[in-house]
Amino acid sequence: MAEIDVDQRLRDIQKEYLDFLDDDGDQGIYSDAVKDMINRKGKRLVININDLRRKNPIRCQSVLTASFEELVAFQRALKEFVSAADPQYSKEIEEFFIALEGSFGSRHVTPRTLVSSYLGNVVCVEGIVTKCSIVRPKVVRSVHYCPATSKTMERRYADLTTYDAYPSSSVYPTKDEDGNLLETEYGLSVYKNHQTFSIQEMPEKAPAGQLPRNVDIIADNDLVDTCKPGDRVQVVGMYRCLPSKKQGYTTGTFRTVLIANNVQLLSKEVSPQISVDDVKKCKKFSKQKVKDVFEILAHSLAPSIHGNEFIKKAILCLLLGGVEKVLPNGTRLRGDINILLLGDPSVAKSQLLRYVLHTAPRAIPTTGRGSSGVGLTAAVTTDQETGDRRLEAGAMVLADRGVVCIDEFDKMSDIDRTAIHEVMEQGRVTIAKAGIQAKLNARCSVLAAANPVYGKYDQYKTPMENIGLQDSLLSRFDLLFIMLDKMDPESDREIADHVVRMHRYRKPGEMDGERMSINNFY
Repeated sequence: MAEIDVDQRLRDIQKEYLDFLDDDGDQGIYSDAVKDMINRKGKRLVININDLRRKNPIRCQSVLTASFEELVAFQRALKEFVSAADPQYSKEIEEFFIALEGSFGSRHVTPRTLVSSYLGNVVCVEGIVTKCSIVRPKVVRSVHYCPATSKTMERRYADLTTYDAYPSSSVYPTKDEDGNLLETEYGLSVYKNHQTFSIQEMPEKAPAGQLPRNVDIIADNDLVDTCKPGDRVQVVGMYRCLPSKKQGYTTGTFRTVLIANNVQLLSKEVSPQISVDDVKKCKKFSKQKVKDVFEILAHSLAPSIHGNEFIKKAILCLLLGGVEKVLPNGTRLRGDINILLLGDPSVAKSQLLRYVLHTAPRAIPTTGRGSSGVGLTAAVTTDQETGDRRLEAGAMVLADRGVVCIDEFDKMSDIDRTAIHEVMEQGRVTIAKAGIQAKLNARCSVLAAANPVYGKYDQYKTPMENIGLQDSLLSRFDLLFIMLDKMDPESDREIADHVVRMHRYRKPGEMDGERMSINNFY
């Protein structure tokens, strides 16, 4: 009796979804979308959650909270609608899928804010792809033939990564009920594509001093191979916990995954939110004829550091970037500007790097001793669960279309330093190891800071003896600055005056003798 009630409820829900899809009387958006999907031989229909919220708010709330049951009914309604529109095509495709998009409100999260309260719900997660497994076939229906009885049997498989409420046994049948041996008909069995990948929170949004969080994504059917390591993606899917394969010291902990139903690539170009006031300020600033705009911007860069006008102009050019050209024959002329700051200790090299980190919308910091060659480019690792080889993106791949700041550049070993040669010139990482050949985009600018060979610049030796880097690496840096700590009383006085003036600064309009809060001193 309970099963009849459940089936009747599912049919009622399915009818509501069918009414939503059959919108010829309204605007005909989804009727046209289904026809377009049939014409291009697709099997996944993108539904905007805002339209569902406007037309049927109860079903919209149910999709977000009881997603598995609702999406099964939604996909059945889509199958029924397609069979009415094109019966021949619905017979060719066994299953149609729903992809969700739109505004998810509080369910728009990052891997760090994805907590247990969202289990069983639809969530929208943004992050950067760090690892991708290879695409493997996964059996959906197996067909078995018994030579003794000349009978054919079939078995369907469903696990916790599917929408079925009751997962089937994963045991593969080898004998029938009477003990006769079975032969698998591989040609008649049905399979689906299966892939797992991990997304990590954006490096520029991760809080300092904490490990970045990851979330595993499971992609099936047409969603496989939609992204690669280094891509920034927005994934809509169902958050679910699976039984943990490893028995650790703690009990009651589970592995959580996101079962994707829509994967969208975010734009590579960072588009910061520019308000109306910002546009007005830019227009007003451009109309000023008192000074050169380039000069004012260069002086505004790292104002707490005294002098270094040419270096500040160079870093401004690095932040703005050059013009990339792709010639008709496929040759790429990079537009990224690479800068090397080489000089004595305590000349504010690291402070300039830190300023770039806080200014650039996409910048990744690393140090010479703390990074290896594969950590900067890409690594081939082994998946602990399946044993497959998988590609893991390094710092330069994650900073695609951004800036990589490498401090203590001279402390890197030569083997690790040669790994970034190709990135700086070609803007890509080529991997050929462990049977994997891959090319990853790493179109980033490099800002490196290094000390001379002897720790301090030796005036009595040639610049090349002081620098101590390979010629092939130096040729890839467009601008090389040698910063010296000169023993000059006049320059020391100017620096001291600059520092003191910075600390005694009072806001315009502040009364003389007015009491200042203690926070103003820091």
